[in-house]
Amino acid sequence: MIVIVATFKAKAGMEKELEEGLVSVVPDVQQEEGTLMYTVHKSKADPGVFMFYEMYQDKAALEYHSSTPHFKALFGKIAPYLEDQPDIKIFKDIASINRK
Repeated sequence: MIVIVATFKAKAGMEKELEEGLVSVVPDVQQEEGTLMYTVHKSKADPGVFMFYEMYQDKAALEYHSSTPHFKALFGKIAPYLEDQPDIKIFKDIASINRK
C-alpha cells in the first residue's frame, strides 16, 4: 500500500474557503476503486492547517487518482487560499491495525 500525507496552510482569513475546497473533492474520490482511505483533518492547534491522509492499494491506484479531473481541478480551486505550497510526503505501509 501507498500512503500520502499532505499538509496545507491557509492564508490568514481564508481558512473556511480552503477547508471547503479540500472537503469538496472527497465525494468524487470516494468513487475511486483503488483509493482505500482519503481523510481530511483540521489542526486543533491551528485552524488554518489541514492534512490529507490517503491510502492507495498500489502505485496504479495513486496514478489513477492523480490523473482524475477532480484531482486536477482541486489545486486550481484552492490555490488562491494557500499560504505556501502543500507539503506532500509519500510513505509505504509497513504495519497497521484495521478494525473495520
